[in-house]
Amino acid sequence: MKISVKVILNNSNEKVEEISVNSFKVWIRAKPIDGEANKRLVAVLAEYFDVSKSEVNIVLGESSKNKVVEVG
Repeated sequence: MKISVKVILNNSNEKVEEISVNSFKVWIRAKPIDGEANKRLVAVLAEYFDVSKSEVNIVLGESSKNKVVEVG
């Protein structure tokens, strides 16, 4: 399943909010340095969807706050 994700960086809380079907906002603690934010995003989404981290892949938007992510 492909989903659209808007990432909110450097937040004190980590959470996932479904905006609409296949569209999410994700708040993460990490800063966008050396790919740490993307790694944390993958971990948070894997936990939210109850899948392993290897089943979560960023398809588009590696360096953007708006991403397309494939889950599963």
